[in-house]
Amino acid sequence: MLTIMAISGLFILIGYLLGSIPTGYLAGKWLKGIDIRQEGSGSTGATNVLRTLGKPAGITVLLFDVLKGALAVMIVKIAYLLLQVDLIPLTWQAWLVLWVGVAAIFGHSRSIFLNFTGGKSVATSLGVFLAMTPLVGLATLGTFLLVLGLSGIVSLGSIIGAIAINIYMIMAHAPVPYLILSIFAGIYVIVRHQANIERLLQGTEPKIGQKLETVMPLNPDQ
Repeated sequence: MLTIMAISGLFILIGYLLGSIPTGYLAGKWLKGIDIRQEGSGSTGATNVLRTLGKPAGITVLLFDVLKGALAVMIVKIAYLLLQVDLIPLTWQAWLVLWVGVAAIFGHSRSIFLNFTGGKSVATSLGVFLAMTPLVGLATLGTFLLVLGLSGIVSLGSIIGAIAINIYMIMAHAPVPYLILSIFAGIYVIVRHQANIERLLQGTEPKIGQKLETVMPLNPDQ
């Protein structure tokens, strides 16, 4: 049992460290020598990078943030396929994916490399779900893109996607651990968008490509 717990803990730690890779922050430092957390919304996510550094940087950060979430889950799945030993029971796989996914999502928004600040975990969450349940992940991505196309507002697409993914999980008859993860991720992403929700209600939330009028201070909750 001690060995099982140690191996599980190692996978969870790897998931957190992958999620913690500060891609948006690094892009700001490498491209313009700025701290992206002191620009725009203060987030290290792809949307703030897009507004601050431009489309190529924003797309690159988006892809890497998705990749690190997907990689965290794929490491668990590949390990089960390749090890061919009973180090961790097969029945634990879905639960281990749950905790590794949570760790990666949390790592993006509370990065150990950025004094536990970060982004809103949308792209990393998407990566987790694309690797975990591809059809659900793609359906959620489609919902996000549809809302974005109609409204032009990234945060609105993210919030609707965070709600929709739970509906898709139920429709797909996903395992209980996967459903728990989708509920956690959905709530977490919505909570991380608190400032965006306030601006949406006030009608002041910028559309994609538009800059926020006020530069936000370093604040891990924004």
